[in-house]
Amino acid sequence: MANAILLTATAVFEIEEHNDTIIVVPTVDLRELDYQRIESGARDILELLNDPRIKHVILDFHKTDYYGTTALGFFVKLWKKVKMRNGRMVFCNVSDHEQEILQVTKLDRLWPICSSRNEALEAVKD
Repeated sequence: MANAILLTATAVFEIEEHNDTIIVVPTVDLRELDYQRIESGARDILELLNDPRIKHVILDFHKTDYYGTTALGFFVKLWKKVKMRNGRMVFCNVSDHEQEILQVTKLDRLWPICSSRNEALEAVKD
């Protein structure tokens, strides 16, 4: 992915830009005990969506296996902001455990879940 640019790396998220899409990669499991770090990283990501060039968000979970309710709340906030700009939000590389959490909460109905980053990039194209 030659045109991907690493925008920032926090203790919790790596963020890359790919055309009109940001790719958010959680670098650690997003457990409840880390809620302050999650909230701080979430604010940074939500701030990036103030850039009019950014329309879509891909959450790539290839480095993690778990997220809790704080992270789920962040995903919903992120989705609402993306939806307001007529963008798409897509998950990729989710673990079986992460997939189960989305199914139990019925959030898997809101966001496409792709098996790879390339598939996710295709899914956000207009």
